[in-house]
Amino acid sequence: MEKFLAENEIIDWSHPDIVLKAGELAEGCMGAKAVAKSCFEFVRDRIRHSLDFRLNPVTCRASDVLKHETGYCYAKSHLLAALLRANGIPAGLCYQRLAIDDGRYCLHGLNAVLLPEYGWYRIDPRGKKPGLFAEFDPPREVLPYPASGKGEGMLADILDYPLAAVVGVLETCPTYDSVRDNLPDIALP
Repeated sequence: MEKFLAENEIIDWSHPDIVLKAGELAEGCMGAKAVAKSCFEFVRDRIRHSLDFRLNPVTCRASDVLKHETGYCYAKSHLLAALLRANGIPAGLCYQRLAIDDGRYCLHGLNAVLLPEYGWYRIDPRGKKPGLFAEFDPPREVLPYPASGKGEGMLADILDYPLAAVVGVLETCPTYDSVRDNLPDIALP
């Protein structure tokens, strides 16, 4: 479990701003489930999805997502993992492969949190948008994308570190629309 509490250059949970926000979000919460819900709702509702709001800069590192209050789904999942880990709650990264347009696919980033009562529980902090809804309602997973079409699906592993393909896109694309045009993808096994 230690790797799901570890810090790295992307999930930089010991950054002073992350530590401060994590503490604020945990204040008054009773137990890991309540803290996880508070962190999830903050990222889902207060951090704007870069494409939905057409916002720059492109963020990747958790502390940058918090500072600029924007990020793609991948970056939002980095922030949520950092907030959870800063509160001592094991958190990982998950990916779905989804169909987009013209027969292309892309990855979608979300999280898994280890809750004592339920085990690993997947949550998606992407943000609300007409037709898309995610909720924190363990043990029932309420994810916005069903990933039920041909070539779509959830990657099986829960990761402690973001996929290189995701980090590469977020660190090399200078604007939200250039990320949109270069969304990362990997084939399902």
